[in-house]
Amino acid sequence: MKGISGWIEKRAMITPKRVALIDEQQSLTYLEMNERIENAASIMHSVCSIQKGDRIGILAANSIDYIITLFAAAKLNAIVVPLNIRLTADELAYQIADSGLRTLIVDDVNYDRAIELNGRIPMCLLTFDSLQQTAPPLAGINEPDPAAPYIICYTSGTTGRPKGAVLTQEHMFWNAVNNSLSLDITSKDNIITLLPLFHIGGIGLFTFPVLMAGGTVVVPNRFDPDQALQIIETHRITIVMGVPAIHDAIRKSAKFADTDFSSVRFFYNGGAPCPEELIRFYFQKGIRFGQGYGLTETSPTVFLLSEEDFERKIGSIGQPVMFTDIRIVDEEGKDVRRGDIGELIVKGPNVIREYWNLPEATAQSFRDGWFATGDMVTQDDEGFVFIAGRKKEMIISGGENIYPLEIERVLHEMEEVDEAAVIGIPHERWGETPIAFVVMKSGSTHTEEQLRSHCADKLARYKIPSQFIFVSALPRNATGKIDKAALRKSYSEEVKS
Repeated sequence: MKGISGWIEKRAMITPKRVALIDEQQSLTYLEMNERIENAASIMHSVCSIQKGDRIGILAANSIDYIITLFAAAKLNAIVVPLNIRLTADELAYQIADSGLRTLIVDDVNYDRAIELNGRIPMCLLTFDSLQQTAPPLAGINEPDPAAPYIICYTSGTTGRPKGAVLTQEHMFWNAVNNSLSLDITSKDNIITLLPLFHIGGIGLFTFPVLMAGGTVVVPNRFDPDQALQIIETHRITIVMGVPAIHDAIRKSAKFADTDFSSVRFFYNGGAPCPEELIRFYFQKGIRFGQGYGLTETSPTVFLLSEEDFERKIGSIGQPVMFTDIRIVDEEGKDVRRGDIGELIVKGPNVIREYWNLPEATAQSFRDGWFATGDMVTQDDEGFVFIAGRKKEMIISGGENIYPLEIERVLHEMEEVDEAAVIGIPHERWGETPIAFVVMKSGSTHTEEQLRSHCADKLARYKIPSQFIFVSALPRNATGKIDKAALRKSYSEEVKS
């Protein structure tokens, strides 16, 4: 395998005039995209002396330039470190120091932040504009090594310091193959990249797979539901990938009812379990909706629900993709019986081999060659898998295991509930007890007792939250997931005060 930059080189030969990338300022054909990649790689090599294995940070919002930089780095055998633009200076400085960045590439909006960071940790600083200056032909670069590290993608770090998951160009290839085979991604697909490119979800779902297939990627600078709907209609988008918060915001847009969705094959969800009520809303509007599962450490896709099963298996994350194997095991590492809850472990050519400079964390994450995800799942008789919750989020109350996701699903069944998140808090008698943070829909007059009564009809007594805390919104991390660490912290601070 030549490396992922070879995808664009070949596309520039066989489909040179086909549109590859569109953002708010420009569009590029595959030929133009390949020329831009070659030029950017030449500037990075000549100005910053980028060599194989050197780390290149990107601090920027989504754009065509971001994608060009990702492929240029691949051509140079360099290692990309996508930096979350929502992090503080201290958080960014940690990732820069930990990864050993030598070069930082930024957009105009983040330039001042880059100058500040460069004052703390000296780096070779480039802007997207500088990568478009005329450069001599790239020379003296070896063929890309697909097995060498290509991306250090830092996990969200909700349980401590973020870890750098090391992904290779081979990982990108196998993820693209897995997605394409499961969802029939082809050159006729036009997608909108709504997930941030500083996260593996923005890269792997489905930006890289569509580019490998020869389709078109539309890249808004930021997520705005009204703008997203306009893009879907104008550019005849076929696949809309998002997290639950994105799908919810789109359906609540005042423009939703008047948008032409005739080009859309399906909406797709990842990042966090999607409430069944939200999925059914799209089906009721005549829009097909699927759901999958993945991790930073798996490039990211592990499960996808195939189109023929979207509606039949609502709530399931589907079955393992073609070239990824899974097991569901108990605490002793033995396979559980179908229908029982166990931890998901994964093996395949899309799974990381290491965390950056963390041999102990790497060793702890693998069991006899299988990556331990920390997610608890169950499998039905047909082999379809359903998320039960995070192992670390499991609440043990009076010796009974409680999975917050089960309670959240029950709360989401109520029409008046907009969002819900459940965490465990210490309890003198039972060890832990669940509490629920609930966002009610506008105009709702439901009380805590009505929520408790609904739960009592659906859940065992020990699973019913001991408190229902009404909030206006739930905190989220950069990828749109509900930040339960922030909820625990706010609750703890409120109790102390």
